[in-house]
Amino acid sequence: MTVLPQEIRERIEAPEIWYVATVDADGAPHVSPMWVGLDGDLLFFNTAVGRVKERNLRRDPRVCLSHADRADPYDRVQIRGRAVRFVEGPEADRNMDRLAAAYVGTERFEWGIPGERRVVVYVEPAKVRHVVGVEPMPPGTPGAV
Repeated sequence: MTVLPQEIRERIEAPEIWYVATVDADGAPHVSPMWVGLDGDLLFFNTAVGRVKERNLRRDPRVCLSHADRADPYDRVQIRGRAVRFVEGPEADRNMDRLAAAYVGTERFEWGIPGERRVVVYVEPAKVRHVVGVEPMPPGTPGAV
C-alpha cells in the first residue's frame, strides 16, 4: 500500500468530485464522477449494489481515481489501487449520509431510489501521481529530454 502525502489527503477530504475508473467485463474503461472520502489510509466511495462500478470491482478490483483542481485543471492527481472491502447495510447508509453532509450540506442522502442497497467501496492505494503542468515524456519516446 502507498502512503498518501498530506497534500493529497487534503484534496481527498475536500468536497470535490473525483472520477472513478473501473474495468468492464470486455476490458473497456468505465468512469463515474463520485464523492470520495478517507478512512485512515483507505479511500472510499459509496454506490448502490448492482451499479456498473460495483459489479466491475467485485469481478476485477483494479480502480483508478482522478481529480483535477478546479482553479487549475493542469494540477491533477491520479490514484491507482484495488477495491479491498465492500460494506453494505446500515453502515453504508450512514456513510452515504456523511458524504451528503460533506458534499451538499444535507443531513441525509436525499436521492436514494426506493429499494436500492448502498455499498461502501474501500480502496487501498498502490500508486499516486500528482502532476502540475505538462507531463514529461517518458525516456526513450520522441520528444523526451
